[in-house]
Amino acid sequence: MQTDLLVDAKLALARGDMAQANVLAARLVADRGDDPEVLYFTAVIARARGDFGAAHDFLDRLLALRPDLGRAWQERGHCYRQQNQRDAAIAAYGRAVELNPLLTASLKLLAAHHQVADPAQARALADKIKDVESHPPEVLGALSAYYDQDYKLAEDRVRAYLLKVPDEPVAMRLLAELGTRLGEYEDAEFILERCKALNPEYLHARFDYAEVLNKRFKYDAALREAEELVALEPANPQFLMQRANLMLHVGRTEDAAAEYARLQQQSPENATVSLTYGHALKTLGRIDAAVDAYRQGYGARPDFGDAYWSLANLKTYRFTDAELAAMIAQEAAAGIDVEDRIHLCFALGKALEDAGDYARSFEYYQRGNALRQGVLKYNPQAVTHEVDQQIAHCSAAMFAANSGAGCPADDPIFILGLPRAGSTLLEQILASHSQVEGTTELPDILAIAARLNGRLGQDDADRYPANLAALSRAELAELGESYIASTRVHRAGGTPHFIDKMPNNFRHIGLIHLILPNARIIDARRAPLACGFSVFKQLFAAGQDFSYDLGHIGRYYADYLRLMDHWNAVLPGGRVLKVAHEDVLDDLEGQVRRILDYCGLPFEPACLEFYKTERAVRTPSSEQVRRPINRDGTDVWKDYEPWLGPLKEALAG
Repeated sequence: MQTDLLVDAKLALARGDMAQANVLAARLVADRGDDPEVLYFTAVIARARGDFGAAHDFLDRLLALRPDLGRAWQERGHCYRQQNQRDAAIAAYGRAVELNPLLTASLKLLAAHHQVADPAQARALADKIKDVESHPPEVLGALSAYYDQDYKLAEDRVRAYLLKVPDEPVAMRLLAELGTRLGEYEDAEFILERCKALNPEYLHARFDYAEVLNKRFKYDAALREAEELVALEPANPQFLMQRANLMLHVGRTEDAAAEYARLQQQSPENATVSLTYGHALKTLGRIDAAVDAYRQGYGARPDFGDAYWSLANLKTYRFTDAELAAMIAQEAAAGIDVEDRIHLCFALGKALEDAGDYARSFEYYQRGNALRQGVLKYNPQAVTHEVDQQIAHCSAAMFAANSGAGCPADDPIFILGLPRAGSTLLEQILASHSQVEGTTELPDILAIAARLNGRLGQDDADRYPANLAALSRAELAELGESYIASTRVHRAGGTPHFIDKMPNNFRHIGLIHLILPNARIIDARRAPLACGFSVFKQLFAAGQDFSYDLGHIGRYYADYLRLMDHWNAVLPGGRVLKVAHEDVLDDLEGQVRRILDYCGLPFEPACLEFYKTERAVRTPSSEQVRRPINRDGTDVWKDYEPWLGPLKEALAG
């Protein structure tokens, strides 16, 4: 058996029989050359016999498959150390412990390296070693499996240990983290809340607790937890960063930017701090400062793809020749992290688009999208099924039976549709009105839908939207009131109306109508090829998994049209206002008056001069809506038409 061959090879190495280990390693590579464990073992064998060239070759192959495997980076560090390449070894060991903080060999070698030059860092590393070595062996075994991404084994081990020691904090934290990875946020919240109650001094778990509250959209509670942590350790950069991130979530952008600025001053080498500081500055419209922050990010880490993509995502930024050359070199480098490579591909697509080299631009866009789709593994049938269910269960009769139900508040104005369809422009126009506040893409409707669906087993059928018909009028009112309450954290302006710009809400218009019958709903529509290609060349932070394949985009657009046709057929006439992006470009004032009339708002000239409105804008179109109306980018898809066959075919059905 092949598994026995690897075991035999490891036993041969353990007893010092290098000849046999080499023979077995060669057979393993011939038979199983794409198995990460085999590649790792053969790299170890090659180093043991002094063949560093072969060792690095095996590690290159391994890291191409598993760029986040800490053991592989540690082995690379060992190779460099034996080759007397000290700086390269230290960098590899540093990367190893970033990915797997249990690697005490790397920690000890790093501590020895810093002993003279940076005694404080050496002491910090020694404390980490002491902490790791203090864990029970069973917990270390579970953690090791976790860092090797064998989550099933990690869960089995940690659950077995918690049966014996139910309140061990490190094990509780690990179980919560495993739940978070599976999207079981409710379970994770319960475990971490209990861990805090039992072990209030274990601040790592309390940090995770705030993160899970954030994932459950409990922003106020998450920020309170973060404030508690900062009060306990005011100089802890991780706690300060978490608090700043949560400030950004609740719209305290100025406070967040000030915090990031302080953190960047303290740690100019921290690329992530510079990146997030840049995001806050971009949101505030301070573009020159944002550019400086992003550049500092890639200056601190030259392969930091997100910094380059963030520059490209400004839409108005133009890369220098030196930056273009650096991106090309970094993207092609062996062993680059897949996330960095994805970001670099999208940045290169934009840079070459701006240079008019559309063929090479499309190559990079296509490569980045294929890599992202490989990570997400999006299934288009799932959305088609969801649309089918909405159409099957959300009937005109159901809506008529619930006429007058729900929360009567008319505060929300929903702008929805596909991303890159002009919704940010509509938001900026409306947010320029004295009675309307712009917020962001709020997750609250999606959270209510998920709550109605409940926790499902792998083979369970969806409960939502079929269960909408069973909700009482009191329950519908309660859901609407809960939406108004949960979104209050994003409202600082005191205006009677606010905008929720989550595009995916088009999949839940029936729910919105039932729980908020007086809310306004605007369908932001854009021509399919223009919208579809704009989506394809955009790398989203999260939530638009359909967008990384031209065929998937076309099918999603077709499902969107199918569902919008249904809503327009079963809801009261005029319930949803469709606004075509092209119409806004052709007749700004006419469309603005039409939108304001639908929203029951008086005309205000400021809505025509939306680009003068100073407010935080978080979407990729933030710079475009800070300029007067223009057609920049409207017909970009035509430059790529030779490659858009899959999109056209999917749109045609």
